[in-house]
Amino acid sequence: MITTVNIETPEKLEEITQVLRSVAWGASDILQSYYRGEDPDKKLNVQEDKKDGPVTAADLATNHYILEKLQAVFSEEEFGYLSEETHKGDEPIRKDWVWIIDPLDGTRDFIDKTGEYAIHIALAYQGRPMVAVVAVPEADKIYIASKGNGTTVEKRNGETYSVHVSQRNKIEELYLVASRTHRDQRFQDMLDRMPFKARNYVGSVGCKISTILEQQSDVYISLSGKSAPKDWDFAAPELILTEAGGTFTHFSGEPLTYNKGDVRQWGGLMASNGRCHEELCQLATSILADIDG
Repeated sequence: MITTVNIETPEKLEEITQVLRSVAWGASDILQSYYRGEDPDKKLNVQEDKKDGPVTAADLATNHYILEKLQAVFSEEEFGYLSEETHKGDEPIRKDWVWIIDPLDGTRDFIDKTGEYAIHIALAYQGRPMVAVVAVPEADKIYIASKGNGTTVEKRNGETYSVHVSQRNKIEELYLVASRTHRDQRFQDMLDRMPFKARNYVGSVGCKISTILEQQSDVYISLSGKSAPKDWDFAAPELILTEAGGTFTHFSGEPLTYNKGDVRQWGGLMASNGRCHEELCQLATSILADIDG
């Protein structure tokens, strides 16, 4: 049982990443068993009436597995747990160390069988991610990072390698990755005015960020409207991006903070390969000011 973590002790973070590797692969196995429909007893039981999007039996089973495995190792006296499927209320968890979990990011893509779904698990210290994993089951990959130690890809066959963002450094050379849907007109108008070289359309935030790590894309933008993404959408993807050399901030340049009570991440957020991040933020802010008149 791990009861405390000293952020000045890198070997402790490495111990945590080893636990996460095992949990991520186990969670991937559960999701794939539902996704492929190989077990007739595993029905999705889609609940479409949820206000934040559909929920399936796969979400709930994976969430249960992740919590069970983590809580067996990390004391609930010292570690908090903030999960999409169990979160209630608007009070922050009163712990320095908090696990932030999305057992199935991209539920709609999971249901629609696009393959673009992911698992996000991050351990945050005082609101900032320190260890994270993003699993992409249909790619048979997990992306794992700890603060100051870079990002590593692990494949199902055990092969591992480091990943780094692209070196493209002009907005006109950059590839935007975006959702196929989930854009109101204001957001679409902003994107239409940004002179990217091309656009890639991918589900799940984790899958989007993975395309930046694989140098297929360079920029991902979030802009809240009537609703906003949640802590569990970004905590793990942020760390795997920044440890691979990228940057993830509000348009203002301020870092994201997690476990504030309100789990929604309002406003404009910019994730990029970092090469012209400030310029991108300024451009987005300028365009929005013009749109809003």
